[in-house]
Amino acid sequence: MDHEQVNEFLGRFVSDLAAAEAAGSVVIGWRLGLYRALAQGPATPDEFAERTGCHPRYLTEWLRGQAAGGYVSYDPETGRFSLTEEQAFCLADPDGPHLPAAFLIALGMLRAEPRITEAFRTGEGFGWHEHHEDVFVGCDAFFRPGYAAELIPHWIPALDGVDAKLTAGARVADLGCGLGSSSLLIAEAYPRTIVAGSDYHADSIALAREKAAEAGLADRVRFEVATAQTFTGTDYDLVTMFDCLHDMGDPPAAARRVREALAPDGTWMLVEPNASDKVEENFNPVGRLYYSGSTFLCVPNALSQPGGHALGAQAGEAAIREVITEAGFTRFRQAAQTVFNVVYEVRP
Repeated sequence: MDHEQVNEFLGRFVSDLAAAEAAGSVVIGWRLGLYRALAQGPATPDEFAERTGCHPRYLTEWLRGQAAGGYVSYDPETGRFSLTEEQAFCLADPDGPHLPAAFLIALGMLRAEPRITEAFRTGEGFGWHEHHEDVFVGCDAFFRPGYAAELIPHWIPALDGVDAKLTAGARVADLGCGLGSSSLLIAEAYPRTIVAGSDYHADSIALAREKAAEAGLADRVRFEVATAQTFTGTDYDLVTMFDCLHDMGDPPAAARRVREALAPDGTWMLVEPNASDKVEENFNPVGRLYYSGSTFLCVPNALSQPGGHALGAQAGEAAIREVITEAGFTRFRQAAQTVFNVVYEVRP
């Protein structure tokens, strides 16, 4: 046995365990607004207690732990903690990446560990709707900034003729819309376009309707409780799916329903996690992130539904293409790509 390799592995383990335990502290910082408060300026724990109204002893431990992980900065000469501009952008800026929300997803999905463990033995599924609400709220909060940064400026313009159609006024179906952020982003950017969002999870749809009303868009954005196989309407100029096809038990049936619902010259914009067809090329930090989430969320949800499919979050282009081809589509291409996502343009 190579003891250097053992020590190297132990070092990796300590980093992973520390990060896993720190997830709770990050979520506390998000729930209590501690990152936003610290972005206001440097503070000692006592000063920070006055600023936040929280107990100084808890804050001392929280601040030190955050500094140990590089999430907060520390000046040993003054004893004050602070956020750099970059840390504040990632942790406290409402228009930033909203990274704490990712930890909220993690904590939410890990609550289901006993059920997922049993599912390993039985092969049974565990539906999205059965998870703790932190999963739904966290997903919306974490994914929205990425969609806001990419969807209107880059992804839609990368599709052939779609931007012009939406500008002139079009009909859009947003499938698996969750809390509706993607639907609202499209409606806000294209005032002449009507959007129909759908999701099988009733609680998410209820929140989506509230968000639409708050944004003053309820007249142009409607939401329904429906699966990707049962959503209503036809002659859509654009159908969208954001990070959800791989969660479905019967993706081919969903693809066939999309083909039925599209106008003859319509487009299906399919956004999926970025993954290689070669399994070993997904053995990287992003792949690890997706495989872990897929083990707790995507695969169990797919196995809870009829259809017998469980693509998983790292399905790869070949598996997606097979689903699309089986449904009768003849045009399929990669239109855009980020570190986390691939955007496919699919047409009849």
